[in-house]
Amino acid sequence: MHPRAAEFRDRVIEELGVDLEVHELPEGTRTAQDAADAAGCRLSQISKSMVMDVDDELVLVLTSGPNRVDEEALAEALGVEADTVAPASPDSVKETLGWSIGGVPPFVHDTAVETYIDPDLLEHKEVWSGAGTPKAVFPIDPASLKELTSATVIEVFTDG
Repeated sequence: MHPRAAEFRDRVIEELGVDLEVHELPEGTRTAQDAADAAGCRLSQISKSMVMDVDDELVLVLTSGPNRVDEEALAEALGVEADTVAPASPDSVKETLGWSIGGVPPFVHDTAVETYIDPDLLEHKEVWSGAGTPKAVFPIDPASLKELTSATVIEVFTDG
């Protein structure tokens, strides 16, 4: 197992007391569709970890595979100006959360981060999330994902 995927698994056990089944996929998961194909699930079962810069603070938005964050809707929902919302830079994600874009997991970050979740993810019995690398994923029931991330359900998404 890739060292970063193993680190993710070990941190989840140590910090959250949960033993997740991490899968390493033979191909990278550059897109949510790639991840769905490799995991053998529907695109809507992929939980993307979208890190956003909101008024100079990072927030994590867990979106269903086909959905995209509507930056204006997110700004309105969080009570900030629309021009203060943008995707976070790769450097700020790595420095703040400790993970690189493409493998950001939904939890066990170096810094606590406010987390929001797409209600579309909650419609499934199982979803798949990133586990520290672009090739590592894990299955989880959405209620547990919401609980472990202390996520707030928010509707700020548009279809891909």
